[in-house]
Amino acid sequence: MARLVLLDRDGVLNQDKPEGILRREEFRLLPGAAQAVAQLTRAGFRIAICTNQSAIARGLLATQELEAMHAILRDAVAAAGGKIDEIYVAPDLPDAPSTRRKPAPGMLLEALASFDAKPQESFMVGDMLRDLEAAYAAGCPRILVRTGKGAATEARGIPAHLAPVAVVDHLPAAVEYILTFAKRG
Repeated sequence: MARLVLLDRDGVLNQDKPEGILRREEFRLLPGAAQAVAQLTRAGFRIAICTNQSAIARGLLATQELEAMHAILRDAVAAAGGKIDEIYVAPDLPDAPSTRRKPAPGMLLEALASFDAKPQESFMVGDMLRDLEAAYAAGCPRILVRTGKGAATEARGIPAHLAPVAVVDHLPAAVEYILTFAKRG
């Protein structure tokens, strides 16, 4: 059984923009993100990113450009001493979603099966309601970061059925929460 942490990408690991990140030159990691992933790696967690990227289906983002962004991300995490084990991408449009596109739990379930991880022990860290909904549907504990769209998500209110949801300022704080929880459990 692997210990797994599931991460949304935009707004959690890297800066987000209203229209999304469409070119590798726009891809900027958030402060402390690479180091936070490295901290999880050192603690024995596997890391899977689960990201919606509808810009692919809209023709605004080429797959090669997305792969280049993910290479930047992997390299930065590796330079900090960490590892991203897998990246799951849902390229579908919001109005024509597959079962993989969040808020559906498909990507999360795929990651859980691939790593033979228990949902109840696999945290999902995101900045949007759909991240929390996907985690809830997959049976995973939920953490909302205030970076990206997280502060606005918190301000709108989190539906009671998704509780409990830990709300923290950023990914490094989410990692501290996960590591504290792991020590207790």
